[in-house]
Amino acid sequence: MRRGSVRSRAAAGATLVVAVALVAAGFLVVATLRGQLAGTAELTAENTARGVAAQLSDVRDAQVGDVDGLDGDDPVQVVDGGGRVLGATDPLDGHGPIAHFARADRPDDSDHDGDHDGDHDGDGDDDGDGDGRDKDKDKDGDGDGDKDGDRADVDRDSETKTLTLPVDDDGEVTYDKDDTVGRQEFRVVAVQSLTRDGTPVTVYAGGSLHAQQEAVSTVTRSMLIGLPVLLLVVAGVTWLVTRRALRPVEGIRREMSAITASTDLSRRVPEPGSRDEVARLARTTNETLAALEGSVERQRRFVADASHELRSPIASLRTQLEVAAAHPELLDVDGAVEDTVRLQTLAADLLLLARLDAGERPSPARVQPAALVREQLAQRVGDPHPVRVEEPLAQDEVRGSAGQLARVLGNLLDNAQRHAAGAVTVAVRAGGGALTLEVRDDGEGVPEAERERIFERFVRLDGARTRDEGGAGLGLAIARDVAERHGGSLTARAAPEGGACFVLRLPVAAARDTDGERNEGAPGAGGDTSGS
Repeated sequence: MRRGSVRSRAAAGATLVVAVALVAAGFLVVATLRGQLAGTAELTAENTARGVAAQLSDVRDAQVGDVDGLDGDDPVQVVDGGGRVLGATDPLDGHGPIAHFARADRPDDSDHDGDHDGDHDGDGDDDGDGDGRDKDKDKDGDGDGDKDGDRADVDRDSETKTLTLPVDDDGEVTYDKDDTVGRQEFRVVAVQSLTRDGTPVTVYAGGSLHAQQEAVSTVTRSMLIGLPVLLLVVAGVTWLVTRRALRPVEGIRREMSAITASTDLSRRVPEPGSRDEVARLARTTNETLAALEGSVERQRRFVADASHELRSPIASLRTQLEVAAAHPELLDVDGAVEDTVRLQTLAADLLLLARLDAGERPSPARVQPAALVREQLAQRVGDPHPVRVEEPLAQDEVRGSAGQLARVLGNLLDNAQRHAAGAVTVAVRAGGGALTLEVRDDGEGVPEAERERIFERFVRLDGARTRDEGGAGLGLAIARDVAERHGGSLTARAAPEGGACFVLRLPVAAARDTDGERNEGAPGAGGDTSGS
């Protein structure tokens, strides 16, 4: 695995999550199994103890050893309050009590022989550890130990304790040193009762926990063996699945690296046939490459066209200056000035386009297009055709750069003057939350198929080439770019007069804007004049 790769991190993460889940589940399973088996052993012991205790009320003290339940191999003892064993199963016959908890009416006399049995229960203590609880001791305070002949069962709630007892090779309790092969835990249950003689007794019965220990041990071994194997399988499957899922990403990366090295933007990354995130990434990457290729191609064309447009006036101006240097009397001053103006205009257009391409945003000032129309018409004194204004002009305001919007209006008027046959018409209308400015002429118009192409940079239709005197084909391109930067649009259609109609639509400024902003953007009030 490559260090730090997505595949390795995914495999490690999935393996860690599964490991934590399996370990937690394993602990839960073992705890549940242990509890259930311990409960089963305790229930078995309690049933045995209660069964023996139920028979004691019908037998005398001397007959306790003959009751049913004391003839088996499971550890069962009947102990009186003084610690004397009245009856026991064969493995415990002849031995002291296996436990001293929940003892009924244990006397205070510590010299009773039941207290000197030593460690008969095999749990390493003396059985005199204070586990006993004198629950019945002289409850009525008369000191007679309830030996009044009352034969009612005591049979209180059972109490339990886990003890370790010696066992033989068959797992049965034994105190024979020759048969003892080990120790085993038993769940011992204590149940109290009364004999027919009225003697309080405690029945101890044990249920082996060997089955619980064996089952837990088997489950634990299986988990310890299976867990590493399962984790290896999870890691391997995650690695393979992630590798297959990321294979298209690696193909995209290699192709992008090759595109970067070759600078060939016409190449595309491979798109997988699936419909997942990787396929969408590939499609988006190809769309980005296509947009980048188109942008670079437009930039190349722009540079080539700009160089071509600049070369003509520069060559003409140089020729005139060279002729003037050799023959001063032949200097064409008017022609030199005209070429210089063309260069200045073209340079200004190129600068404005560069600023628009760089993402320059217009100012947020308020501008009144009606005022722009009157201002522009007042400044145009040498137009070949008269300009008619359709009254009334809408007085609504828009947000943007007064200088750039004035440039748009000027370019539209210049274009109309070049193509008009007799007159140009300007109208400003409001409606639908937008302000519409129309510039119409009565010329030949624009063919429908060319109405979008004329907004491309350095594009001039054949008719315009024969009549255009110095135009570089940037006026309409600049006008549309400025309109779009202001959140509007610029389109061309047929005019009622038969010529072309250019429609500029801009969103109307909100009425809640302040008067200071309105004055700031007004023509002649110190507003933005960029691009003018």
